[in-house]
Amino acid sequence: MTSENDRPDAGSGQPDPAEGPRFTDKRRIDPETGEVRQPTPEEQVLADAESIVQGAGSEGREEVVLEGLIEAQKLAAERLEELQRAQAAHYNLEQQYSAYVKRSKAEALAAHDRGVASLAEALIPVLDDIELARQHGDLSGPFLSIAEKLTTTLQRFGVEQYGQAGEAFDPAVHEALMHSHSAEVTEPTVQMVLQHGYRTADRVLRAARVAVVDPEG
Repeated sequence: MTSENDRPDAGSGQPDPAEGPRFTDKRRIDPETGEVRQPTPEEQVLADAESIVQGAGSEGREEVVLEGLIEAQKLAAERLEELQRAQAAHYNLEQQYSAYVKRSKAEALAAHDRGVASLAEALIPVLDDIELARQHGDLSGPFLSIAEKLTTTLQRFGVEQYGQAGEAFDPAVHEALMHSHSAEVTEPTVQMVLQHGYRTADRVLRAARVAVVDPEG
């Protein structure tokens, strides 16, 4: 019979034959599914290197370690390239979104301006009638209040009435309906405004219709 004193000391570092062989399972278990998780490429490289080093003699270990280091460097370079490509794709996506936002804002502003211009152009005949009534003294009472509100509203949306007698004639904003000569002017000049012009900040809705006088000679 074997006594307890005959057994190897547990603290001596020697395996106890009575306990049988020991196995170390280095597989990684997925905590959610309980199944064996496949190693990542990085883990596989490390595992292969460790296996080779353990099976190689002392003379070949240095070469094996060097090969493992080279393989790890190649893998790191591949991962860095993948990261840089992903960052470039993300940057391109951000730029495309920024351009889309700017384009959408510009298109919305242009649509707003076109809407204002279309409405103002449709109201120009009404504005002409209001101006004629004012010149003849017929604009008074509630009609005067309505006309002023209409004019104020159009001004708030950037619609401006223009054209004054005495200003220099500009074919870009004036349309000459009458023409004469005079020694009193030194350049083509608006002598009389027949119908006022209307414009927005970047567009002439209707040119001012005027009588023009040129210098003599």
